[in-house]
Amino acid sequence: MVGNVFGRAFRVMTCGESYGGALLIICEGVPAGMELSENDIQPELDRRRPGQTEFDSPRQEKDQIQIVAGVQEGKTTGAPVGLLMFNVDTQMKHIDEYRSYKDVPRPGHAEITYFMKYGKWTDWVGAGRASGRETAARVAAGALAKKILAREGIEVIGYVSEIHGIASKASGLTVEQVRANIEKTPLRCPDLEAAQKMIDDTLQVKDDGDTVGGVVECRALGVPPGVGEPVFDKLSARIAYGIMSIPSVKGIEVGDGFESAKRLGTEDNDHIYFDDNKKLRFRTNHSGGILGGISNGDDIIVRCAVKPTSTVSVDQPSVNMQSMENVILSPITRRDPTICGRIVPVVEAMVRLAILDLLMVNRGYQAVARNDNPWLDHLAPRPADVWSPPQD
Repeated sequence: MVGNVFGRAFRVMTCGESYGGALLIICEGVPAGMELSENDIQPELDRRRPGQTEFDSPRQEKDQIQIVAGVQEGKTTGAPVGLLMFNVDTQMKHIDEYRSYKDVPRPGHAEITYFMKYGKWTDWVGAGRASGRETAARVAAGALAKKILAREGIEVIGYVSEIHGIASKASGLTVEQVRANIEKTPLRCPDLEAAQKMIDDTLQVKDDGDTVGGVVECRALGVPPGVGEPVFDKLSARIAYGIMSIPSVKGIEVGDGFESAKRLGTEDNDHIYFDDNKKLRFRTNHSGGILGGISNGDDIIVRCAVKPTSTVSVDQPSVNMQSMENVILSPITRRDPTICGRIVPVVEAMVRLAILDLLMVNRGYQAVARNDNPWLDHLAPRPADVWSPPQD
C-alpha cells in the first residue's frame, strides 16, 4: 500500500487502521518557531469524532491527540511534526461481529475491492484503512495547516448544502451567518430551515435501517492570486485529488461546475474590472476562484457528492468469498445513518492541505524567479470576510 502520502512541500503521511492500536500522522514542511500545542488540533478532531449525536456511529472514540515530535517548549523546531492518536473503543465484541461475516463483503463498501487487491491478508476488522476512522488523521493534519494558513489570512469554511435531495440556500447566506449557524445543527447545514428538514428525513431513514448521502460545499477565503502549478499540479486538480481520496466521496465540482456546461460562454465568463484601488476584480465567480488551475483572488468554491453510508440494517445480497456461495448479508455493526455532518471537517482538512502545499510551492518559485511582474501591485485576494460576488 503506497498511497498514504499527500503533498510536495507540505507533506502528510498517515498510517493506522480502524481497530489497530493508534493512528499516526507525520507532517513535513512545518515552519520553525510556530507556537503549537494539542489545543490547536483537538477542536477540529472533536468536530469529526463519532458518538456525539444520533446521526453518528455510536463508537466512542475520544480522538485525543498527542504531539510526539517536532515541538520543543511549545514551539515547532522545523523537524517533521509527529502526531499520535490511540484507538480506545476496540472491544472484542465488536471485533467478533466483524469476524462473523469477514468473508462476506458489504455491498457498496471498499471491502470487496480490498479483497480483490490484498486477498486473504486484507484487514477485515472494521475495514482497516478503508474505514472512515482513517479520516481522523487527515483532520489532525488539516488542523495544523489551518493554523499556518490563518497567519496568511486564509480561512476555509465547509458546510452541508444538501442531504437526500433536500437542498439548502446556504450559498446565499453571508459569511457571518454561516459562521454563526454552522455548528447549531448536527448536520452542519447553516440554512437552519433546510437543516431541520434534513434532520427529520435522516431520522426517518435511520428508523428504516437505511442511510442517506448529500452534498458538502467548501469555500476558501483570502487565497492570494497565483497559487497552483500548471499543468498537472493545478490548484483545482490538487483539491479534487485530496477530496476524491476521502472515503464515500463520489464526485466533485469547482465553481459552478456542471452548471457551466449548460451555458453560453458569454453567460459563464466572469467579467474583469479594476476597483477604485486599481485592484483586479471579477463581477461574478462562476469559475470558483480558479482559472487555468491558478487562483485568481476570489473565493475558492468546491462541492463534493457524498454517497449514502454503505453499512445498512437491511438484508442485502452478497457473496461468501470462501465458500463461493451467494448469501444474504444482515450487518450488525455500528454505523452512521449519514456521514455528511461528520465529513465536513474532513473536506475542510483536504482543502487546507492542498492550498497550503501549493502556496508553499508558489512562494518558493517566486523567491527564486524574482519575477518582475508589473501586475503584482494590482493583485490581492478578496477580503476574507466578504463572499464572492453574486452569481448573476
